[in-house]
Amino acid sequence: MARVLSANYHSLTRAFAFPHGWKFTLSVIFFAQVLSAVGYSMMFPFLPLHIDTLGTSTGLSTELAAGLVISVQGLTMMVTAPFWGVAADRFGRKKMIMRAMFGGAITMAMMAFAQTAEQLIVIRAMQGLVTGTVSANNALVAAATPRHRVGFAMGALQLGLWAGVAIGPRMGGIIADHFGYNIPYLLTGVLLAASGLVVLFGVSENFSDSKESVKFDAMSLARGWKDILGTSGVGLALIIRFLSGLARTIIVPIAPLFVVSLIARESATSNTYAGLFMAVSAAASTIGAVYLGNLGDRISHRKVLFYCSTAAAVFYVPQALVADVWQLLILQALAGFAAGGLVAAPSALLSRYAGTERAGAIYGLENSVMSGSRAAAPLFGATVALMLGMRGTFLASAVVFALIALIVWRLLPQDKVEPARKGAPRAKAA
Repeated sequence: MARVLSANYHSLTRAFAFPHGWKFTLSVIFFAQVLSAVGYSMMFPFLPLHIDTLGTSTGLSTELAAGLVISVQGLTMMVTAPFWGVAADRFGRKKMIMRAMFGGAITMAMMAFAQTAEQLIVIRAMQGLVTGTVSANNALVAAATPRHRVGFAMGALQLGLWAGVAIGPRMGGIIADHFGYNIPYLLTGVLLAASGLVVLFGVSENFSDSKESVKFDAMSLARGWKDILGTSGVGLALIIRFLSGLARTIIVPIAPLFVVSLIARESATSNTYAGLFMAVSAAASTIGAVYLGNLGDRISHRKVLFYCSTAAAVFYVPQALVADVWQLLILQALAGFAAGGLVAAPSALLSRYAGTERAGAIYGLENSVMSGSRAAAPLFGATVALMLGMRGTFLASAVVFALIALIVWRLLPQDKVEPARKGAPRAKAA
């Protein structure tokens, strides 16, 4: 039965998929990334408000339930991401993208029917178990892209992610205001299903299903992860990925409150300025990710990491001293552009250090690390704010960026720049 289903699956995808190279593959995945990011980010503005509306059935406080519904998805994804990464190398990266897209579509639709806060939290935990679209997309694109263009490709995917995140919250808030909380969940399910179909029919993966190459027992998994982490530079690149995520998101729970404190005399515009702060940071980081990812392909991603982390540290320090919101916005734009250089570079370095043969396992570990930083950063930022005040969170970010620069300068191995050559073979779409 399994063989029949597999044969039908391959026949169907061959019938509809286009013949293409890595650029077409990148374009298709970019489009799918935008759709999925729009969907997932729709719930950002109202998720805590929905928790408050649902109420709890176990006496759980609304505040704790709101915190859990945001963080639990990252915690469960942190656990399962490495296993899905190995599965990508064993069964195919395209299949893992579709697993994440269609799994996300089902769980998002389920959220529309939650009756209590506890049910919503459980569904969010399930979502973390079955999703992971970003790492699956990264793995497929990295395997399909020539090594000298991986930085550009990772930057392009990040552009798609942040473009979706820029659109989704605004769309979700408007829809929730007019049609209630359930409709955005259902619409997100539709967008994720559409993303899965785009990948199903738009990407042709030349994947060899070799049962001997990647075994799926506990000892083989542990040995594979040990080999990957033992590869020179990989462990440090993952540490840098964790620290960069931490540094960028430490200020997230505090920034809106800090913006409001700067413009207390203009309270009518506080929400506008708080949104503008987030938009400026995201836009600058998006531009930085694309430009600096491409630059890293030409001059080395190690250099980009060092100079960008140093610049980000420098630009975060004066944010703790600002007296007006326009000063904060200018400095955040500069810091955001520099921090954008830390988005594509770690992913590109992982590809260069470890190769693309184990791309699924590598980017699964990276996604686990990113999920861990996403879960830890708000707690860390809130703790710093309690100890040092809101301005102290900007100094904490500067310290973490400076630590990244030190690690890159003293410990990170050189990455070999691979210029494009005429007649050089190009990787087939995977």
